[in-house]
Amino acid sequence: MLIKINPINPQMRLVRKVYDVFKKGGIVAYPTDTVYGIGCDIMNKKAIEKVYLLKQRHKSKPFSFICSGLKNISHYAKVSNYAYKTMKRLLPGPYTFILEGSRQVPKMMLTKRKTAGIRVPENAICLALVEELGNPIITTSATMPDGSIINDPSLIHDYYRSRIDIVIDGGPSGDNLSSVVSLIDDIPGIIRKGKGDVSVFE
Repeated sequence: MLIKINPINPQMRLVRKVYDVFKKGGIVAYPTDTVYGIGCDIMNKKAIEKVYLLKQRHKSKPFSFICSGLKNISHYAKVSNYAYKTMKRLLPGPYTFILEGSRQVPKMMLTKRKTAGIRVPENAICLALVEELGNPIITTSATMPDGSIINDPSLIHDYYRSRIDIVIDGGPSGDNLSSVVSLIDDIPGIIRKGKGDVSVFE
C-alpha cells in the first residue's frame, strides 16, 4: 500500500493508520531527512526478523533505530554530559550516533560491544510515527541488492511489493546517507561521512 502523507503537517489519521501496521508487526517504508528508511516496531522481534530477511543482512549486524528526541534517547542509551551536549547541538539532523545501549533495547539490536546506532531525523512524518508508537522504530535504508539507494517512494513500492506493508510517500528523498559518529567513552569517532557535517569531530 502506498499512502501520501504531508511532509510538513502530517495528517494524524494517516499516522494512526501506519501506527496500526507497526502494532501488527508490519514493515513500513518512510521518509527521513536523508534517504527513505525501512523499519518496524523495535519491540516486535518477529517484525525485526522480517526486516533482516528483507535486507538479506546477517544478525551480527544490528540495525540503527529512530528516537523521537533527546529525552527519548536517554531511555535507550547511556548518555553522558558530553554526548548530551553534542547531540543537543546537532539533532534533529542527518546523523547516526553510536552509544552504549540500555536494558530497554532488545538484545538483537545491540552489537557484541552492547552499542547501538541512534537517529533523530529532521523529518516531521518520521518523528510523528515514533511519537505515536511510543517507542523507537528500527531503520535501514531502502536500497536495491547492489546497494544503490531508491529515493522515489513509488519505486520502493514497485520494487518491494507485498514484502512491505505500507510505503509512505513524503516526496522524493536525497541520495546521501546519514553521517555515523561514535560517542563511546566520550571519544568522537567518525565511522561514515554522509549528509551531516562532521568537521566538528575531525
